[in-house]
Amino acid sequence: MATTATTFRDEVAVRVHDLVRTYPHPEGGTFDAVAGISFEVRRGEVFALLGPNGAGKTTTLEILEGLGEPTTGRAEVLGYDVQRQREEVKRRIGVQLQASSYFEHLTLREILVLFGSFYPTRRDPDDLLALVGLTGKRQALVGQLSGGQAQRFSIVAALVSDPEVVFLDEPTTGLDPQARRTLWELIRRINAEGRTVVLTTHYLEEAETLADRVAILDHGELVALDTPAGHIAALGVGHRVRFRLARLVEAEQLAALPGVADADVHANGEATYDLRVTDPAHAVPALFAWATHAGIDLADVRVTTPTLEDVFLARTGHHLRD
Repeated sequence: MATTATTFRDEVAVRVHDLVRTYPHPEGGTFDAVAGISFEVRRGEVFALLGPNGAGKTTTLEILEGLGEPTTGRAEVLGYDVQRQREEVKRRIGVQLQASSYFEHLTLREILVLFGSFYPTRRDPDDLLALVGLTGKRQALVGQLSGGQAQRFSIVAALVSDPEVVFLDEPTTGLDPQARRTLWELIRRINAEGRTVVLTTHYLEEAETLADRVAILDHGELVALDTPAGHIAALGVGHRVRFRLARLVEAEQLAALPGVADADVHANGEATYDLRVTDPAHAVPALFAWATHAGIDLADVRVTTPTLEDVFLARTGHHLRD
């Protein structure tokens, strides 16, 4: 694509307004899988919908892809209404399919050629396979690929039509850490070509690593939307310093150190201290100076920063993995 990511940075690629999707409840009545959410995705950004299973991520994506219908509300992709102008939307987007969705008796290259025949604009199948390191597998069947290879192929198959917006639904689920990072690099390369990427994930590290902005969903509701750094900054929680001491000391002594907001002690056989610090550059040297003056050895000193896990817990009252 000739367009660069920065050219359209302030334009809107996806617009969602008061989106609701209601389903019958197995025990009677109804429930909202998506409960009135609104957000915008800018052109050229990687936008992540983060949440646990059942949060409404996939339902939202299916509506944006034209594969599902909202009960109420409105959604647009590239200015087109996803319901009334579905064909216009489909010509301009790429959708990741699961491996089981492909023709099991066609080779990878044949699948890409077939998919390309559905669009007026298409990318060369051999170039696409080379992009994900699958040139040597072009005559293989999808069922003969490893998990990581199959996921790479599912993403590159979404690029056949040279789309402006790419939708990826939990693209790295089930992959080992190395394969997951390989997929992350591929997603970065797709975005660097100027494409808008909208992905769902329940991996905190994935959202924090890839996304320009993260929408946190829980029980069908949008509970927070910001950059990863913005989410963390909005918590108002500073760094934490955790360490062990050979003997108990009053937490008040530590809380009085420069740059320390408060101190907690956990005593079960030995004392473990957890300091919340507003200025680690002053607090950590002050801690070591205090320990030297008191003649106490510090052990297992760790300095940590808040993460999206802390954000999710603060916004929803539970951990993402719960």
